[in-house]
Amino acid sequence: MAVRLNITMEEDLYKRLKTELPPKRISAFINDAVRARLRPDKAALDAGYKAARRDRARQELAEEWQHTETEGWPE
Repeated sequence: MAVRLNITMEEDLYKRLKTELPPKRISAFINDAVRARLRPDKAALDAGYKAARRDRARQELAEEWQHTETEGWPE
């Protein structure tokens, strides 16, 4: 659910937003920027890790490089 809020920003920054973004996209842009700047929540991290675990190409790459993780270490 979206909430409405009032913010204050520098005038030159606001002018750039108005110039560079399509109409009615400033809120979405600010929302995305704030989301990117904040730490991801646990659910998003878990979903990302699970997706990476299922990625076959990532698994094959990890297997190819596995020997370099322990090579040369004393046993």
